[in-house]
Formats: sequence, structure tokens, C-alpha cells
Amino acid sequence: MSETAVPPSLKPVEAIRYGAEAAVFFSLIGLFRILGIRLGSALGGFMGRELFYRTPLSRRARINLRETFPDMSSDETECIIREMWDNLGRTIAEYAHLDKLSINGAHPRVEMAGLEHADAAIASGKGILFVSGHFANWEAMPFAAAQYGVEGGEVYRPLNNPIVDRWMVHQRKKNGPREQIAKGAQGTRRIFTLLRAGKAIFLLVDQKTNEGLAVPFFGREAMTTPVPAAFALKLGAILLPARNERLGGAHFRVTVEAPIEFQPSGDHDRDVLLLTTKINETIERFVRTRPSQWLWIHRRWPKAGDKPRSRRGIKAQARAGAGARVESDGSSAI
Repeated sequence: MSETAVPPSLKPVEAIRYGAEAAVFFSLIGLFRILGIRLGSALGGFMGRELFYRTPLSRRARINLRETFPDMSSDETECIIREMWDNLGRTIAEYAHLDKLSINGAHPRVEMAGLEHADAAIASGKGILFVSGHFANWEAMPFAAAQYGVEGGEVYRPLNNPIVDRWMVHQRKKNGPREQIAKGAQGTRRIFTLLRAGKAIFLLVDQKTNEGLAVPFFGREAMTTPVPAAFALKLGAILLPARNERLGGAHFRVTVEAPIEFQPSGDHDRDVLLLTTKINETIERFVRTRPSQWLWIHRRWPKAGDKPRSRRGIKAQARAGAGARVESDGSSAI
């Protein structure tokens, strides 16, 4: 079956709706493909700055920025939002050219830094968890790693439209990790298997998840996935932060940082919470470095009344809170 065909399992109404959405999407992708990566990315950036910037989603970005950086001027806020939309528009357009996001060739689109950290992790023979977020074109990190020779799987959240989702997975496999792991119980089992075999997992950990833990992010509790911390603690996997940057146009740098170090206390639930906090601190530092290249339109922070859904999360937060209260310097022991 073609990757753009309508899945036979869809109901007629779903097939019509998803088919119409896919037709619009593939028309745009076709236009960006015809223009080439340089002009296509530029057009996407223009659409982001001039069209998407004027949508209601910018209001959410303004709220997030004002609550995160209360001393920032309105002009600075609007500049970041426009640049964010420019980056997002370019990223959308660049999905027509994922085959060109490469570290190889005479004129590579992606350069890499901090490879000594990746080399050391690979040489250890342990499983590796590359953790990052929605920075620049976030496909650059797993693509660059796979092309460098790092074996493993990329974790992704399936799109609501199954036609577009299947096409997207197919495109990633062409130039990135061959193993695409959908979030869910089956995906978690596959992550476990790959890490135990000493392979790598590529994760974006900056989105809200109500099944996660409430962990500080820019001084406010944000529902965060505990998956990388839990696997690192259980399997001894190495946590490697990786940062994507857009250098200009459709050119990128992926920087691998030193592993996130953590000494377990023996209280697994509390350790998961505290290690997840360290991961959030790393993502926060990345955001502060290039705030206009992060997606401020996420609903990253919970609404009033949102709580962890897992019993482990509730228990871990209670224990961590009790531990923090008895620290003489007022900080939690991380």
C-alpha cells in the first residue's frame, strides 16, 4: 500500500475528512518540493511570520512568554514570537526535503558538535537516551545521529491524520532512524528492548503529558514525561542531552552535551522525580539560549486542577516535597 493511500480500516466519514486534510497538506508539500529546500524554507518562513503569526495561537505564546520572562518588553516578546513562527514555517516546509537534512556531502545541511560525548557513550556499550525538545527543525537530531552511525529508534507521537502520519514515518525512515517507535505501551516495550541491547533512543521531552509528573520548568510545575529518567535508572542507560539550532536558512547545528549525571538514593520513585527535574533544567537552559527557536505555542504548563494520574507520581512528589522541606539550605537534593 502506498504511504499516501487511505487506510481501509477508516469509516467513510473519516476517510473523506482525513483525505481532504491530506490533499491540502500534500499540495503544500508538493509546492515546497518544487521550490527546492532553500526557496521552500524561505517561503515557509514568510508564511510563518506574516500569516501564522496573526493566528490566535500567538496569544498562547504571549501568555507563556510573559509568565516565563515577566521583565521582557512587549517588543522583545513580539520579536521572539515572529521568529518562532518563522522557524516553524520553515520546519513545515522542510518536511518536503527531509532527504536533504544530512551531515554528509560537499555542502552538508547539518553540522555536529560535541561528538566526543556521543563517542564515549557508544564506546561504553550501554543504552543511550538522547533527550531534546522542539528546537529549530527537531528532525535534525535523530537524522544526524543515525547518519553518524548511532543505531536505535526514534520515538514519535502519531499524528491525528493517519494518512499524513504514515507518509511522515516513511519520510523519516529514508534519512533518519529506520526504527520509528510510536508512543504507547508497545512502544515502551520496544524502547526497553533496544536499550538493553545497547542501542540508542531519540526522545523529545518538552511537551505536556498528563500521565507524567509535575516537575519545575521555568519555576512553574509542568507535567513532564518520566520515561527517560525511569529507563536511565532501571537499565543504567546514559542520558545525553542534544540541542538543535537553526544557523540560518535551512542549515543546522546539533550539539551533543555531556551526560546528565545522577546518583540514585535507592528510593526509585523519588529518584525518577529528581532526575526528571534535572532533565527539565537542561531543556530550560536550551530554551534560554535560543528562545525564538522553541515552540511557545505548546500548552506546556497545566491548567488549574491538573494533577499526575499515576500513583507513583503522586507518591514521588509527596516524598520529594517532604525531603525538600528538611533541607537546611531550602533546596531539594538533586
